[in-house]
Amino acid sequence: MLRVGSGAACMACRNLVSSNMGIRFRVPLQKLHPLSRAIHHRYSGNGNPQRTPHRTAARYFTSMSRLPMRPPKPPPGSGGRSYQQQRNFWVARLAARLLRLRYILFGTAVGGGYTAKKTYEEWKDMLPDFSDYNWVIPDFVWELSEQIDLDKLTKALPEMEEIAKLLPDFDKIGENFSFLKSLLSSETTGDPPLKATDSAAAASHDASDKQYKKSSDKEKVDQLQEELLRTQLKYQRMLERLEKENKELRKVVLQKDDKGIHQRKVKKSLIDLYSEVLDILSDYDANYNTQDHLPRVVVVGDQSAGKTSVLEMIAQARIFPRGSGEMMTRSPVKVTLSEGPHHVAMFKDSGREFDLNKEEDLAALRHEIELRMRKSVKEGQTVSCETISLSVKGPGIQRMVLVDLPGVISTVTAGMASDTKETIFSISKAYMQNPNAIILCIQDGSVDAERSIVTDLVSQMDPQGKRTIFVLTKVDLAEKNLASPSRIQQIVEGKLFPMKALGYFAVVTGKGSPGESIDAIKDYEEDFFQNSRLLRDGMLKAHQVTTKNLSLAVSDCFWKMVRESVEQQADVFKASRFNLETEWKNNYPRLRELDRNELFEKAKNEILDEVISLSQVTPQHWESILQKKLWERVSTHVIENIYLPAAQTADSGTFNTTVDIKLKQWTDKQLPHKALEVAWETLQEEFARFMAEYRGKDQDDIFDKLKEAVKDESIKRHKWNERAMDSLRVIQHNALEDRSITDKPQWDAAIYFMEDTLNSRLKDTESVVRDMVGPDWKERWLSWKNRTPEQHIRNETKNELERLLKLHDDHTAYLANDEVTTVRKNLEGRSVEVDPVLIKDTWHQLYRRHFLQKALSHCNLCKRGFYYYQRHFVDSELECNDVVLFWRIQRMLVITANTLRQQLTNTEVRRLEKNVKEVLDDFGEDMEKKTQLITGRRVQLAEDLKKVREIQEKLEAFIEALHKEK
Repeated sequence: MLRVGSGAACMACRNLVSSNMGIRFRVPLQKLHPLSRAIHHRYSGNGNPQRTPHRTAARYFTSMSRLPMRPPKPPPGSGGRSYQQQRNFWVARLAARLLRLRYILFGTAVGGGYTAKKTYEEWKDMLPDFSDYNWVIPDFVWELSEQIDLDKLTKALPEMEEIAKLLPDFDKIGENFSFLKSLLSSETTGDPPLKATDSAAAASHDASDKQYKKSSDKEKVDQLQEELLRTQLKYQRMLERLEKENKELRKVVLQKDDKGIHQRKVKKSLIDLYSEVLDILSDYDANYNTQDHLPRVVVVGDQSAGKTSVLEMIAQARIFPRGSGEMMTRSPVKVTLSEGPHHVAMFKDSGREFDLNKEEDLAALRHEIELRMRKSVKEGQTVSCETISLSVKGPGIQRMVLVDLPGVISTVTAGMASDTKETIFSISKAYMQNPNAIILCIQDGSVDAERSIVTDLVSQMDPQGKRTIFVLTKVDLAEKNLASPSRIQQIVEGKLFPMKALGYFAVVTGKGSPGESIDAIKDYEEDFFQNSRLLRDGMLKAHQVTTKNLSLAVSDCFWKMVRESVEQQADVFKASRFNLETEWKNNYPRLRELDRNELFEKAKNEILDEVISLSQVTPQHWESILQKKLWERVSTHVIENIYLPAAQTADSGTFNTTVDIKLKQWTDKQLPHKALEVAWETLQEEFARFMAEYRGKDQDDIFDKLKEAVKDESIKRHKWNERAMDSLRVIQHNALEDRSITDKPQWDAAIYFMEDTLNSRLKDTESVVRDMVGPDWKERWLSWKNRTPEQHIRNETKNELERLLKLHDDHTAYLANDEVTTVRKNLEGRSVEVDPVLIKDTWHQLYRRHFLQKALSHCNLCKRGFYYYQRHFVDSELECNDVVLFWRIQRMLVITANTLRQQLTNTEVRRLEKNVKEVLDDFGEDMEKKTQLITGRRVQLAEDLKKVREIQEKLEAFIEALHKEK
């Protein structure tokens, strides 16, 4: 018998094998393995008859012969032990196979889990990323959602059944509508079925039934109408509530405040894109370079001609400051007009929106414009060329960009700068010389035309009138005052003025009251032209009047000019960019294109690194520098005013008393001040040294001027803490009072300090004597030098005084009068005339040299005097009080240097670092300062490249949007 395993072969193979062995399995064809079915169909009579299914099965499933066979029963008499061993062997084989099944299950579970996880990750990656749309929901909504308990909120919400009860029965309403429609149609058209029904009802029922039916139908109609009214009112309230919530949410999303609420990313309009280009150009070239030929509407006119009023009528808001007869427009104001749902205004550099429907916001806007104008005007000037950028949006406003210029004046009045008239002319010409600028020429109709100044200026800039629109204001006053109304007709027909224009308009901008609203001015203007005989008699045409027609005409002209010239201007900036990039590559091929602001930030980081380096200076370095500089500052005073006077006394007691008195006076008055001066100078020098060393490490020399200015300004602002002077005075006084030298090294250090000081003073004195007497015989013979007559006299005087010192080795520092007379007579005997003052002056230097030489010899003797000093022995030769004095001075220098070093590292370095940061912050906010300190062609070239690229990108974006709008 052949035992077929469940997973070893398919059903067909079992049938094949079992057929040869006399065993048959009845298995349906649908339950066969796919491979078995293929074999079955192939060899069931439709395939190749040469090959039998038995051979094919034997070929593909030869392993079937290795399947376990059922063991035969042992023959009788062979014993049961061998049979038991074979049985145990097959049981072990069966157990091993069953145990192998757990590995299959475990592998299947692991593989299935990994596949499920991979499928989940693929589906997760296919989902869109909604993180970019977080701006739609404000931050406070997320914060509120975190605070809300969602479980409680879910329980508090009504169930769907309760909500369904509140809704009206739409099926019932539909039935009522159908009934009402049929009823009305039957009454109006006389529907035959309805009439037949009524006649049948009349024949079968009496009059009372008819009356009841009519009353019931009327009640049903009334009930239906009441239900419809209630439903309408209900949804009307819901709609109003939703509109109110929507308006509040929109204000929350769109307003810019300090609460961190994200603004909604709204696509910029076409006019906003164009205005950005003009703003960049205004910042790029304040002088209005002729390269900027982009169109804008330039509003020019005589002072008080009504320019601002016309602009306000176009903007539909009283946005500009007003004054009676005085100059109010002191700088160009660029106004970008665009259509929007709300009437608001906003400055280019501010996030505040002014609601033009509120009077308080209008007043605040006018005040802000006036402040910006006055701020832009420099001291001693009346007008400014700096542009104030303002955008106005509102329903029905025509899209355009207008520039309101200061009014042209004929005379400079008191309080104005002498060049005000010329400055206004130059600003107006700079804007009008743009060949693509539309000139909106404003002429006051209430004054004589011969008094106009602006018409001559406009005719010079646009003699053909191809881009000029003439506007006659105050037509109501002109009609009232002029005896001949035909004069107004001559003006609007272009026959009175020498200038030419594309179009002529006549407008009325109100009655002259500053409190008039725009709506009142519009009504007054419409009423005037409707009743005016100028329009009635045909002197003016309908399309030439009202500011509404004017704004439409100006807008059409503006966009026509934009479409004709913007691509040409984009090509100009593209060529300019190519030229600038070529210049940079040729001149600065290995440098990055850093503009002035980026260079300032780089220099700022370098300067802060240099200041931080001050805190890394070692204490030993600070103390050594302070001690050396302090001694250089006070050594002259110590030698001349303390040591020499005390050393010329008779005994040691007088020496010590004199030294103590002079040291006390010096400490109380001069020493602390000198020490603080030295510390402050040391800090400055170290700061400058670090900056110089940092500059030498392959740093950019373009920062030198900026670093020097920062250093000077920081040192100028730094004030030393004067409270440390009192404590420093006490420390110095205590150090100078100590006289006890404790060990031999300190004694030797004091002697070395004394020798060094005296040797330096002796060299200085010998140099002075040598200059007084001139060259000696060796220099005269070898260097061919001669003495002057004065040097010859001094040399003779020196020789005579040296003989005196040899005779009196312990002579005092002062020369007596009789000794002066003796020296003088001795010199006269050698035919040398000498002045007593010259004798005393020469004596002072000779005695000083003599004294220093004796002090040095005494210093050598004191090298072995520490033993006597420590035992307090009295020996005239080894009284080393001068060594003790120099030890006290040296100890004071060490203690003072240590104290100053602590104050420097703990306080002053940090205060200097703070001052440097403040100076850098102030310079960073002052663009004029940065322009002065960071200069050069490289800087200007990088600035031009940045601006030109930005302008080109903005222009290309605008042109693309313009083509889409077409």
